[in-house]
Amino acid sequence: MCGIAGLFHPFRDALPDGTQLRRMGDALAHRGPDGSGAHLEPGLGLAHRRLAIVDLAGGAQPMATVDERVWIVFNGEIYNHLALRRELEAAGHRFQTHSDTEAILLAWREWGADCLTRLDGMFAFALWDRDREELLLGRDRLGEKPLDYAWLPDGTFAFASEPGALLTLPDLPRGLDPAAVDAYLALGYVPDPATIHAAIRRLPPAHGMLLRRGRAGGEPRRYWS
Repeated sequence: MCGIAGLFHPFRDALPDGTQLRRMGDALAHRGPDGSGAHLEPGLGLAHRRLAIVDLAGGAQPMATVDERVWIVFNGEIYNHLALRRELEAAGHRFQTHSDTEAILLAWREWGADCLTRLDGMFAFALWDRDREELLLGRDRLGEKPLDYAWLPDGTFAFASEPGALLTLPDLPRGLDPAAVDAYLALGYVPDPATIHAAIRRLPPAHGMLLRRGRAGGEPRRYWS
C-alpha cells in the first residue's frame, strides 16, 4: 500500500503550493512508511508515500524517465511487469531500474493511454508527460486501489489516494452529498464515482482519465469491461 497525491493547473504555469502538496502527502503517511517524495514544476505537483515492495533500492517515487520528461506516482503492483519489460526492450526502450513503476512509464511512451489495457495488476497512478502536456490517471480493473479527485474553485485539479488528503486543501468545499448519504444508509457503502463528499469524486474501476494543459475538464473513460 502506497499513497499518491497531486495538484494540476490546466491554465496556469505557476508552481503549485508546495506547502499544500506536502500536507496532502503527510495525510497519506500511514499508507507509506518506507519513503516519501515530491516533484514540482510549472502547473504540476506530485507527492508520494512509499511502501517498498518491488525494487527496494531503485523504486523511489515520484519516478521519471531518464530524460525527466515523463513523471509518475504509482500505488500498487503490476504483475506482468517482467513480460512488459521484455516487450518494451524489444521495441527499443531501455530500463534504468527493476521497478514495475518504470514499466508503466515506458508503456506510456510506447502505447499512450492504451497502456492501461496492457497492465495486469492492482494499481492507481497519475502520469504526467511534459511534452504532450497530458496528465493520465488510471485505476485497475476491479478497483483494488483507490483514487479520488476534485476540482477546486480556482480551476485546480487535485487527486489523492484518500479523501483525507484532499480535505487538507483549504479551498475544497466541505459539503456532503445527500444522495451518497442515502446510498450509504441503504447499501452500507457509497458506489463509485460518488463519495460522501459532494466535491470529491472517485475514479471508477477500469477507468482512465486524461487531462490536457489548456483544456477544461476531462471525463473518466472505461478501458475494460
